[in-house]
Amino acid sequence: MPSGFSFSDRKHYFIYVLMLLFFLAAVPLILWLGPTSPQTDAGTSGSSLTTVLWQNFRSPFGILLVQIVVILLVAGAFSRLFRKIGQPPVMGEMVAGIILGPSVLGFFFPEAMSFVFPAPSLETLRLLSQIGVVLFMFVVGMELNVRHVKEKGSAAVMISHASIVVPFVLGTALSLFLYRDLAPPGTSFTAFALFIGVAMSITAFPVLARILEDRNLTQTDLGSIALTCAAVDDVTAWCILALVIALVQASGVAVSLVTLVFTILFAAAMIFLIRPQLRRLVKQATGSHVHTRRVIAGVLAFVLMSALITETIGIHALFGAFIAGVVMPPSADFRMFLREKLEAFSAAALLPLFFAFTGLRTQISLLNDWQSWALCGVIILVAIAGKLGGSMLMSRVTGMNWSRSFSIGVLMNTRGLVELVVLNIGYDLGILSGRIFAMMVLMALVTTFMTGPLLSLVNIRAKGTT
Repeated sequence: MPSGFSFSDRKHYFIYVLMLLFFLAAVPLILWLGPTSPQTDAGTSGSSLTTVLWQNFRSPFGILLVQIVVILLVAGAFSRLFRKIGQPPVMGEMVAGIILGPSVLGFFFPEAMSFVFPAPSLETLRLLSQIGVVLFMFVVGMELNVRHVKEKGSAAVMISHASIVVPFVLGTALSLFLYRDLAPPGTSFTAFALFIGVAMSITAFPVLARILEDRNLTQTDLGSIALTCAAVDDVTAWCILALVIALVQASGVAVSLVTLVFTILFAAAMIFLIRPQLRRLVKQATGSHVHTRRVIAGVLAFVLMSALITETIGIHALFGAFIAGVVMPPSADFRMFLREKLEAFSAAALLPLFFAFTGLRTQISLLNDWQSWALCGVIILVAIAGKLGGSMLMSRVTGMNWSRSFSIGVLMNTRGLVELVVLNIGYDLGILSGRIFAMMVLMALVTTFMTGPLLSLVNIRAKGTT
């Protein structure tokens, strides 16, 4: 029983009851004395309540809440399922997005899809999902360990660049056959070919890191080399993507050059001016809860401002968020602190929205003949040959045995979520049509799904030879 309060003090109860009675008598009296409201049709009073409740439920915000609940439930279920079968949980969320789209839900239950995802609501869902991707790219940038790249030397750089150059060349060459039938009207061959090259060259650094962590390979020589290669790959691929976006969005050569100059100035300012200031501010950090809240608020403002600058320049907001993560102070504790605070919310709540929105764009039904499926198969084979093959051969050239070289190639072939981010950029810019977008999404799923089984196969063969 709380101190200072006694149930035996009846006077307190008496006063409390009088207060309630006064309230119950005074409010109705005041309402009765007020002016008479316009009369409504009494015959519609019953249906009016139902109508009001339905209108509230189907308001824009109500629809968004329904979408978020459905997406989180389905994504969570598939995430757990894929973890049980030895796949990264993010793969389950990617598949859940496809299932919620027109390829599955819309095909079998079109009324349900139109109820949960009405067309006018998709723009709100897209904008909300973009916030999650911005935070995700910030975390990706933080996970980039520049010191790790320096320690591993030229071998990792050679392997990483081979894993970009080979698939990039193969992708642009494949564009010669894809452009006529799959490029949207009005898209130049240069923009289409360069973008296909970039899409073929992507490695999903976060997914690769999770796979290595799940298999206890992070601290091994193989894991260390793979992480370094993926880090170099990330930086190089995003720089190339920024160049491609600048060329696509520019209305002329002069505008394109100005965009590139602004991009270089932004990156240089972030690395050489902002990064030292951030390091100094972090050293002044304290452990108080007030300071923790201020740090999170300040970092969020910094990330969003960086994203806004690159969006304004014309190379997409995600590039700014990525650079903001790269220039964070190198303190492992500080980066872990930010990752725990930001990644938990963005990965658990916002990224599933991005997967669902990607699934709503992916219309596998557009691949409605054997030629389309054959072409999709060719795209997947070219992607595997370029990424896995290029990484494996260069690993072998640097002196690794075939088993380790193949493992490096398999890991670098992981595309995952980052590939979906790049594909959505291409779709938003009008470079990719619905058909090629669906084919590339399937390629991202296949190349990510095959990573775990192939690594297990290499381990089984390695144990069999020992």
